[in-house]
Amino acid sequence: MNPQSQPTTPNYTINCRMTHEAAALERLCQVVRIRGFRIATMAVETAGEHLDIALTLEGTRPIAMLQSQLEKLHTVAEVALAAGSVARSRSA
Repeated sequence: MNPQSQPTTPNYTINCRMTHEAAALERLCQVVRIRGFRIATMAVETAGEHLDIALTLEGTRPIAMLQSQLEKLHTVAEVALAAGSVARSRSA
């Protein structure tokens, strides 16, 4: 047998701010799953009426597509890609 290295799945870190509303977090997770990404880590903090969410995602699809879909959620105020990516935001 020849040892073969496993292809690595790209990791992305997204920081998201959204309105603290019933089922908002569930909708965010659903969009991530439907768009073909897996949540590796997730940290959520309450900041007044908002949730600050840090997600580490794994997936081979374009991250810009996911970012665009997350921005369409009415509870999302901001989505920023970490590590030098250009942040895109909209007002809530």
